Amino acid sequence: MATQQKPKTVDQVKAEFRAKGLTVNKWAEDNKFPPGAVYQVLNGFSKGNYGQSHDIAVALGLKAGEAVAA
Repeated sequence: MATQQKPKTVDQVKAEFRAKGLTVNKWAEDNKFPPGAVYQVLNGFSKGNYGQSHDIAVALGLKAGEAVAA
């Protein structure tokens, strides 16, 4: 039986970025997401419930689930 990881908080994701010296823009570029959309998810303007914002939230580890490739 596989164990599911507990979703991270936004603060945890931001702390990981700082610890790695990684910018949001670089992460977005590496993961093929628009930087503005990533900022919206990280700052709570987009809840990550549907579509691209959902895929971003899953990729960041903010929510459990599967990203849907378009």
